[in-house]
Amino acid sequence: MKILFDNGTPNTIARSLIGHQVTFARQIGWHELGNGELIQRAEHAGYELLLSTDKNIRYQQDQSERRIALVVLGNSQWPMVRLHLDQIVTAVNSSLPGSYTEVEIPFR
Repeated sequence: MKILFDNGTPNTIARSLIGHQVTFARQIGWHELGNGELIQRAEHAGYELLLSTDKNIRYQQDQSERRIALVVLGNSQWPMVRLHLDQIVTAVNSSLPGSYTEVEIPFR
């Protein structure tokens, strides 16, 4: 699966996404785009999933007409994220086009 990591998403998660092609928004100059434009460009570029930490994206974007899946992390702090890598991998692997999944990650 072709995955785009949004700003704020810990890059080290990519190591756990075996078999997927991961690109970071900063790598391709998309790190300053707003959510709507980021999703649109990602979809047009053939990305199948956007991994983000922006929980507001759910309310800002209508996924009903989208092909790209969204997986949003409830916390971006690596010490907590690393404890939930299995849940993140499961959410990514089970995502469907146009779906929205939030992975709950507590702050402590």
